[in-house]
Amino acid sequence: MQLKTIVLAVGLMATTALTGCSTIGFSYSTASYNSVVDAGYVIPAVPRSKIPPQYLRQQVNYDGSEAPGTIIVDTGAKYLYYVLGGGKAMRYGIGVGKQGFEWHGTARVAMKREWPTWTPPREMIQRQPKLAEFRDGMDPGITNPLGARALYLFNKGGDTGYRLHGTPEWWSIGKAMSSGCIRLMNQDIMDLYNRAEVGAKVIVR
Repeated sequence: MQLKTIVLAVGLMATTALTGCSTIGFSYSTASYNSVVDAGYVIPAVPRSKIPPQYLRQQVNYDGSEAPGTIIVDTGAKYLYYVLGGGKAMRYGIGVGKQGFEWHGTARVAMKREWPTWTPPREMIQRQPKLAEFRDGMDPGITNPLGARALYLFNKGGDTGYRLHGTPEWWSIGKAMSSGCIRLMNQDIMDLYNRAEVGAKVIVR
């Protein structure tokens, strides 16, 4: 029994050492995805049990060099990180652009909007003519594609046309389904919205 105990202890020490070498460490998510009433809109609850646990909002270890307040979007892993500082980051599961609509680069949060109006780009209307009825904008609401919040991304050339925004389609998180924007569950974009400041640097990888 004593030998088994020693072997087990050595095994645990090795696991800890390997974990310490990782850039990102995992933590258990206690984030709430209950129904929320916000500005008169009722945001439905998200069924946590149907979301892969890695895509639930959670604080993780982070040893990157970016300054606190920076937003890092990892399109491959389908994660968005909000750098907290002190070796920590808040991580969110995201949905990303489908094939042919991906993008990478650096931008800044130029504007933040609660319950934004959605106006489909001309190119999107050409691909989906039925969206022409919203060429002047779709009113805010639960079915609006931008969800409860939106962060508008600009670079040196001006408006990139891309947004970090909410979505009622929680099942799309972890998948490549959008037209290039980065989508989060409504409860998550509300959390990010409260943390991120106008002017925040956004790095999309």
